[in-house]
Amino acid sequence: MGAMPELPDIALYIERLRALTVGETLNAFEVTSPFFLRTVEPPLHELEGRVVRNWMRLGKRLVMDCGDELYAVIHLMIAGRLRWRKSGSRVGGKSALATLHFPAGSLWVTEASTRKRASLHVVRGSEELALHDRGGVEPLSASLESFREALLRENRTLKRAMTDPRIFSGIGNAYSDEILFHAKLSPMRLTGKLEDAEIARLYRSTQAILNEWVERFRAEVGDGFPEKVTAFRPEMRVHGKYKEPCSECGSPIQRIRYAANECNYCAKCQNAGRLLADRSLSRLLKKDWPKTLEELETIKAQARR
Repeated sequence: MGAMPELPDIALYIERLRALTVGETLNAFEVTSPFFLRTVEPPLHELEGRVVRNWMRLGKRLVMDCGDELYAVIHLMIAGRLRWRKSGSRVGGKSALATLHFPAGSLWVTEASTRKRASLHVVRGSEELALHDRGGVEPLSASLESFREALLRENRTLKRAMTDPRIFSGIGNAYSDEILFHAKLSPMRLTGKLEDAEIARLYRSTQAILNEWVERFRAEVGDGFPEKVTAFRPEMRVHGKYKEPCSECGSPIQRIRYAANECNYCAKCQNAGRLLADRSLSRLLKKDWPKTLEELETIKAQARR
């Protein structure tokens, strides 16, 4: 199942790219998919022959700093991934979008999808670079005050607020589920109705979960390169765990489907045992939509008879 890399994944990409390429010369930047490069000025060849100064994260985007305020901005979207290979190695086939060749190895940008949504922008100057920043606060460095201010700027459900890049930088579908479970807050709670203690709890949970997964990936990758970037990991508590028992209370994990995504949560731990209406099912069941876990189990039992 594809899912967009989020803050912990991008953070590890950045750490390893810094270790492998900062101070190295970009010998060639070869684009093999006509859909990948979205800009024509400055031209791509201006990056070649330059020494990489740094790699940075802008939300879910990776930024390669080539000096003289010249930057390459890579957005992997849902199916895009990075691969590091020793010089001379090949990464197969149609999934390859581009290759960045360095003396010690090559960085491959791949996309396992026929819908080519990953993108590369070459930009000059800090003002042009800033256009790719959606403006959300950095959750790992934000103070409680700045976190609270961003959260309360609009009255949104917690799920939408946590995944809005204009509010928080780098958090997506997977880690918002994990954060809200850790904070014991319903994904459908409105931000405007949160108490101060709940905001503080959410702030601590956000930093705890993101730091936990950055450390997990750091230990997993070591001095290698992230190869298994996915939003569905067995160690996760709720995300991707629909119908599996909650790790804390044993109740089955529930879901809400919307658009191409789903939100996973524990009704007992996060919503006092009350089910949140899944729009597609609640339209079908209408007044028969169960309100509690007990009602849901009764419906299931009747269906099995």
